[in-house]
Amino acid sequence: MYAERPSRLAGAFVWTRAVARETAAVRPVLPDGCMDLIWADGRLLVAGPDTRAYVPRDPAAAYAGVRFAPGEAPGVLGLGPAASELRDRRVDLAELWGDRAARRLADEVTGAADRAAALEEAVLRRAAAAPAPDPRLRAVVARLRAGGSVAAAADEAGLGARQLHRRSLAAFGYGPKTLARVLRLQRALALVAAGLPYAEAAHRAGCADQAHLAREMRALTGTTLTGYFAGSGARSAYSDTAAPSGSNTTA
Repeated sequence: MYAERPSRLAGAFVWTRAVARETAAVRPVLPDGCMDLIWADGRLLVAGPDTRAYVPRDPAAAYAGVRFAPGEAPGVLGLGPAASELRDRRVDLAELWGDRAARRLADEVTGAADRAAALEEAVLRRAAAAPAPDPRLRAVVARLRAGGSVAAAADEAGLGARQLHRRSLAAFGYGPKTLARVLRLQRALALVAAGLPYAEAAHRAGCADQAHLAREMRALTGTTLTGYFAGSGARSAYSDTAAPSGSNTTA
């Protein structure tokens, strides 16, 4: 069973997943521009930004997670490496924080009656002590999420092309053009899940045509729209819903 709710941290979501291992349906996690802090059967992980679909090899029985808005996990979590160094990776939190700090938080969450709430509280504490998010990068995400071009997003944020690319690598894990592609694909998936035909979803999401959407789906996920939805795939590998939920969760 999968559930999610908006977090008290702006733009973030808190989610949980519990399932019997022998009946777990392993579905691909599609790129969504986000990063997650995940508790999985007592283990804490950071899911980096994806540029391709990820299929968990050994799903856990219980999960709790906080999914951050694009670009905001590095600042809140105090990650040493730039987000680009976590691209397409799932990393033990101990590798980033050290064994003692990671184990302390893992024990705190594991022993809590509500593990998702405990993980969220830890994130809120760190966010309160972290530098304020870059409003220019937030503006870039908002513009791209709405279907704007990278050039328009850069102009609106007052950033040059090179400056935006450099900041994007550190915050999002890849350049703004890749983020724009990922967000456009997610718009299209949401429209298809809502019942729109592929061609109309492609047009509304900002693709040139249905063939363009098909190419992007194959390039970013390794599958087709028909194959993905026929398998009751969801954006999270652990969601029970067919519609994309926005989760980048995995273990």
